[in-house]
Amino acid sequence: MSLLKIREDAVGYNGASVLRELDLTIEAGERIALVGESGSGKTTLLNLIYSRLGASAALVPQELGLVQALSVFHNVYMGRLHQRSVWRNLRNLFLPLKVDIGLVLPVLKTLRLDDKIHASVGELSGGQQQRTAVGRALFHPGDILIADEPVSAVDEHQAREILKAVTVNKPTVVLAMHDRALAIKFADRLIGIKNGVIALDEPASGMKPSDLDDLYKNQSL
Repeated sequence: MSLLKIREDAVGYNGASVLRELDLTIEAGERIALVGESGSGKTTLLNLIYSRLGASAALVPQELGLVQALSVFHNVYMGRLHQRSVWRNLRNLFLPLKVDIGLVLPVLKTLRLDDKIHASVGELSGGQQQRTAVGRALFHPGDILIADEPVSAVDEHQAREILKAVTVNKPTVVLAMHDRALAIKFADRLIGIKNGVIALDEPASGMKPSDLDDLYKNQSL
């Protein structure tokens, strides 16, 4: 089943085109990795996909968007703020309900952050903050996860753990990734962006990192 079809001549910001000639369909259940040089347009495409999918998708932005002064619990709980009443959200801000702690805790255990549930996000390492942002997205009720470099601040072992948690909990996933080998291992479909266009759209099975070399050469128009 097609979740999204994008047909756009150009996409960009403030009148400047970043992506051109977009023709993209995303099917339910796909694991897609966007690859390509920094600045090629991966983030622009992710933001466009997220804006079109709306509340059915959870987002892990590159800047993470965490509230540093609040706890890990509060930041993960934000994944369902829109589903809760104002009273319940205010109550959890000052004294978290046991039922909501019980809902958040399994997500944190999956990411090995359960011992940090009451820690302030500002006290965490960069990798722990990234896992917190992933936890917020996993706690979101939507079936689709959109993430911009969600494992860039963790080691390879942790990256594999996070990607496994993502695929177990979210049926459809679209990630921008800088690690080509990890992208191939994680994804069933690779979309490569070069010079503002989709230059590659192929199954990941059987591909090698060297097969993507052309995406990282001769970037200038």
